[in-house]
Amino acid sequence: MNDQHLGAHIPADIDTPDKVLYGLTFRQLAILASTAAGLWLGWRHLAVQVPTPLLAAVGTIIAAASITITVGRRDGLSLDRWLLAALAHARARKRLAPSTGDPHPAGMPLVNTVGGHEPPSALRLPATAIGADGLLDLGPHGYAAIVAVSTVNFTLRTTQEQAALLDGFGRWLNALACPTQLLLTARPQDVTTRTTALHTTATELPDPALAAMAHQHADFLTDLATSTEPMTRQILVIVRDPNPARARHHAEDTAAALARCGAVCRVLEPAHLAGVLAHAVDPFRPGGLP
Repeated sequence: MNDQHLGAHIPADIDTPDKVLYGLTFRQLAILASTAAGLWLGWRHLAVQVPTPLLAAVGTIIAAASITITVGRRDGLSLDRWLLAALAHARARKRLAPSTGDPHPAGMPLVNTVGGHEPPSALRLPATAIGADGLLDLGPHGYAAIVAVSTVNFTLRTTQEQAALLDGFGRWLNALACPTQLLLTARPQDVTTRTTALHTTATELPDPALAAMAHQHADFLTDLATSTEPMTRQILVIVRDPNPARARHHAEDTAAALARCGAVCRVLEPAHLAGVLAHAVDPFRPGGLP
């Protein structure tokens, strides 16, 4: 048996900014340099008016805070970016209403507004429209096409087949020419459609034994949905491009490349895109792609 080694080197520093000086990026150097310049100017102008120990203590605190913000990280972000995101979140309105214009037009008073509550702000989603060609219009961010991809049974393949699958997937990754996102989600599975179809089919079966088995299987699925929460996995590949024709072409190339890896792929049509957007807004909504 050929014991072929299957592995792939994935660099972990793809998005790491370039180091400019002393292991620091240009952004970090700019923060430290601006802080040092501010401290120097403060010392020049306040050294005569403020006692030296107090000025040194305040300068030490400011310098320590600047260094912490510069080199610190939280939730995968540099601390300065994290603080800016926290400030933007604190300033943003927390009540949003779906609207393309004024969230509270004249003649339509707000409901349940008591005290000093702020009126809701307009909820503006990234996707502005779904085209007839199956593309999401992202406004200034271009167009996006979505490819639904099935799973592939990898464990039961032979070593040579596994190597071929990895090689095909690697060729697709190396050929990417546009921003691409892989989205894996799990959502509740609604079995009502399947159980209804089973009961309908059972009434048309000529063999009473087969009809009874169909009814029993439908009852089993109903009990399963009642006692547990069946989940279904959804795998989507989203490609984006400023040009709609190129976005569609990238999606078709992606579907063809992943189909060669054994997956069942299809570029989603407008009716399916609406369901994908609904799931993005409400991830616990039952359903899924047909």
